[in-house]
Amino acid sequence: MELFTPISHETANSLGVAIVLSSDTPLLLLDAALVVQAASGSFCRCFGLDQATVVGKRLLDAGQGEWNLPRLESLLTATVSGHAFIDGYELDLVRKGKDTARLVINAHRLDYDAGDSVRLIVAVRDITQARHAEQVKDDLVREKHVLLQELQHRVANSLQIIASVLMQGARKVQSDEARAHINDAHHRVMSIATLQRQLAATQTGDVALRPYFTDLCNSIGASMIADPDRLTLTTQIDDSVTSADVSVSLGLIVTELVINALKHAFPDSVPKGVIAVTYASTGEGWSLGVSDNGVGMKAGGA
Repeated sequence: MELFTPISHETANSLGVAIVLSSDTPLLLLDAALVVQAASGSFCRCFGLDQATVVGKRLLDAGQGEWNLPRLESLLTATVSGHAFIDGYELDLVRKGKDTARLVINAHRLDYDAGDSVRLIVAVRDITQARHAEQVKDDLVREKHVLLQELQHRVANSLQIIASVLMQGARKVQSDEARAHINDAHHRVMSIATLQRQLAATQTGDVALRPYFTDLCNSIGASMIADPDRLTLTTQIDDSVTSADVSVSLGLIVTELVINALKHAFPDSVPKGVIAVTYASTGEGWSLGVSDNGVGMKAGGA
């Protein structure tokens, strides 16, 4: 039992022509020689062509020769032979006196009864404006990234200036307590400045903890350790990366603990001191440690 009645070549061709002519999408119907059998009005309007002169002419000869593209001819010929089909192929259409258009071509073979009755249905989409919008968006993203990096550099520089001012103030005050408070403020500012330098060096806004903690400890050591042969500050940090907010908190914790160790763990009776900063993360959590070989807290101390 037949479920459908085969249609003739003439009927099929007429249907193809009717579909193309009624389409709002720029469509072409080509024969095996790439001669235009039908062109939608939207195609002709989009590319400034006369529908009456396009039909019956090879696509490659349309307009002022701008469609005579060897790569396009090769792809269409392969599609006619059944060896390939065009799916989302992009090309530039260069037209005299007009801006170059970026096109997306889709072409598929329509088989009729005989080999010489092959037809190609070709859809042509102009994506010039879309590509331009994408380029504008990419340019804005790059500009925003550059401005953000510049802001981070400026913030880091400003923090270092503040830290320098604090150090100068610490040298001038007479009170040991006031000097200690100013030094503490200096070290906290340097902690944030170090973080800002790390942020300025990254493109993602995340912070790699190994260079961050290393730079932070080097900064603290340079300002507080008068004799590096007597006191050593070491770091053992894994490859963890975290957000800026979390790294700020971690940096302040490390700064506080290291400063406390430098202040209280190594009286003159300790000949050789070591402070070790460690950080490691696993799938279940993370651990941060600041340890030293100093004298420790006195019995009953808070």
